[in-house]
Amino acid sequence: MVDRVADPWGARTPYRQGGCWPDRVDVQLADGLSPRDVDRWVQSASVLHSNGDAMDIAVKDGRIAGVRGRAVDRVNHGRLDPKDLYGWQANNSPDRLTRPLVREHGRLVPTDWDTAMGRIVQRSKQLLDDPGGWGRFGFYTSGQLFLEEYYALAVIGKAGLGTPHMDGNTRLCTATAAAALKASFGTDGQPGSYTDVDHCDAIALWGHNVAETQTVLWTRMLDRRHGAEPPAMLAVDPRTTPVAREADLHLAVRAGTNLALLNGLLREIIRRGWYDERYVAAHTVGFDDLAAVVDAYPPDRVAAVCDVPAGDIERAAELLGTSRRLLSTVLQGFYQSNQATAAACQVNNLHLLRGMIGRRGAGLYQMNGQPTAQNTRETGADGDLPGLRNWDNPAHIRELARLWNVDEMTIPHWAPPTHAMQIWRYAEQGSIELLWISATNPAVSLPDLARVRRILGRDELFVVVQDLFLTETAELADVVLPSATWGEKLGTFTNADRTVHLSEKAVDPPGAARADLDIFLDYARRMDFRDRDGGPLIEWTGPQEVFEAWKRCSAGRPCDYTGITYERLRGGSGIQWPCTDDAPDGTERLYTDGVFNTDPDYCETYGHDLSTGAEFTADEYRAREPAGRAFLHAAGYQPSPEVPGEEYPMLLTTGRSVYHFHTRTKTGRTPELAAAAPEPWVELNPADADRLGIADGDPVQVSSPRGTIRVPARVGGIRPGVVFVPFHYGYFDIDPGKRTPRAANELTATAWDPVSKQPIFKVTAVRVAPLEPGE
Repeated sequence: MVDRVADPWGARTPYRQGGCWPDRVDVQLADGLSPRDVDRWVQSASVLHSNGDAMDIAVKDGRIAGVRGRAVDRVNHGRLDPKDLYGWQANNSPDRLTRPLVREHGRLVPTDWDTAMGRIVQRSKQLLDDPGGWGRFGFYTSGQLFLEEYYALAVIGKAGLGTPHMDGNTRLCTATAAAALKASFGTDGQPGSYTDVDHCDAIALWGHNVAETQTVLWTRMLDRRHGAEPPAMLAVDPRTTPVAREADLHLAVRAGTNLALLNGLLREIIRRGWYDERYVAAHTVGFDDLAAVVDAYPPDRVAAVCDVPAGDIERAAELLGTSRRLLSTVLQGFYQSNQATAAACQVNNLHLLRGMIGRRGAGLYQMNGQPTAQNTRETGADGDLPGLRNWDNPAHIRELARLWNVDEMTIPHWAPPTHAMQIWRYAEQGSIELLWISATNPAVSLPDLARVRRILGRDELFVVVQDLFLTETAELADVVLPSATWGEKLGTFTNADRTVHLSEKAVDPPGAARADLDIFLDYARRMDFRDRDGGPLIEWTGPQEVFEAWKRCSAGRPCDYTGITYERLRGGSGIQWPCTDDAPDGTERLYTDGVFNTDPDYCETYGHDLSTGAEFTADEYRAREPAGRAFLHAAGYQPSPEVPGEEYPMLLTTGRSVYHFHTRTKTGRTPELAAAAPEPWVELNPADADRLGIADGDPVQVSSPRGTIRVPARVGGIRPGVVFVPFHYGYFDIDPGKRTPRAANELTATAWDPVSKQPIFKVTAVRVAPLEPGE
């Protein structure tokens, strides 16, 4: 047995290039319980990160009592993340919500489901009675529900209410992944597979601290690095993370300069002839424009912008340009930073220039941060259309109208879907009057939290919160609905490399808590939504019916699920979409034939200007004549919207800890994980700490134009001029009388990428000062 808090990645099982990753079954059970004491094991997968680790849930006396990895699964070969191993304990937490709550005279009081749902339905019908009432509804969901729940919510919103105002906290973590994949390849969907780790000879991690965000994927990379023919490794991150320490080359770039770096690297690859000229000519559009733009970024200029040595930029270009099988993975260091979509597209460009798409070992992961973010995007719960359809394509609208048997004009498609940041603006202005928040905690996770609290506290805004606990957000709601969670309900979800897993129901939820799907279906019945023939719009009663309906919706689209059934998912490994009659066992890699989803009649978007976010028209898109070729997009570097100055001379970047997930709603209630990282901190470079008179452990104050937090200092591995604060921490576990502001997002700004609309959490101007004794 290994202490997986002290050693998050566990023992090494080295293997060589082209080999099979050895199995290693991780197990964690309640104290004193042995495997032979378990009453039964129930199949599931992780919902505390996006890796999709398959596991079995241990049940003892009707309660969840532990987990073990599933060796048969293609994703993890039996390994589990520390959050997987311990996070199940939150299911048994004594402060679970077990009854609905409603606000009476300023206080939340327990009630029954009829009363709670009655209030929501009454308010909904009042809004619909007014002209344009559909525009009064906003839905803000999560990346942690199940596919079936997202699809039901999408149909309710788009075909029942007809509102375009639907998005999720996936806007904070995965929106740029989707935007970059659409922009380059025509539709969403990761081209690569986790098995590309087994075959690559170089790994580039672009703003992705995989060691702490997807520890099992990092374990796979480490095992390759410890075996024969190890892959070279490049890390781009302003912090000296575990990934940076392992890498052969670490580029500690100045926060907000990712696009300048990639432009410089692509220039070197083009000028030195390290690109596949034949592949580029046959399978891409836009090479001449790209070459012209990046030619303005020689190593000396990039070194000055990014504050890294020019020689290291040239070394990185050689590593990328001479590898035979390059694997790239991108996450929040790019997605939550300046010019996010433009920078992520340059990583796509790198792989297209080198012809490294659709080949073993030449993988590309525009990663997800949440376990079911991919489902949010596929089903349309993020505001896009279900089945990765194009909101601006009339034929795609007709397809959905026929599928749902509703009038085409019911489905919102007269403008782009409303992104999350605009939904919150509408709620602030008063045009959205009912905001339904499910399985997320925006009072900790959104930028500029003082503003978010003001919005949630508006008397005119009716707030519904659907969650497991009385979170910081739920405390501000008008109605709180107690939800079932993982292990307490049945459904499917899809990880970052398109692997679909089934999660079985192991135990009953506590008290009167209900599955999110049951809540949505109850709302639909009470609202009595009708199709164009007068029949019920939604007749589903359970998750398997919804899954079968989703399969019909996905048929013929890039995310085709038609070959997947619950029975096929039981007992074995997860299956990658698309899974069809032509690919009955799923599809490991996309675009193996060099044909991309850019056909104007098939694509998910007609594209945007990467610098301004302006939408291209269908005619402008067709004029480029993609003919199944991928797009090479170019953009020049621009400084971040917020840069250090005299009053706020340092840059704040936020991020994650290996021991916590999002706002600690679950992991903060897990004794081992809470003890491993009980409070937030600010990480400082030693030179900055010395200049400010701050020692390790000292209490400090971090301030921005929006707010102030007080946290202890950690002096360590981060570039000068930059500070890091983990974003997980709100105040739910602090004595109400001592709620000192400590959430990183008290400081961050309401600003976002022009294309993906993802908030820019990584570049906030701040000042840091030691606290005086007793302050």
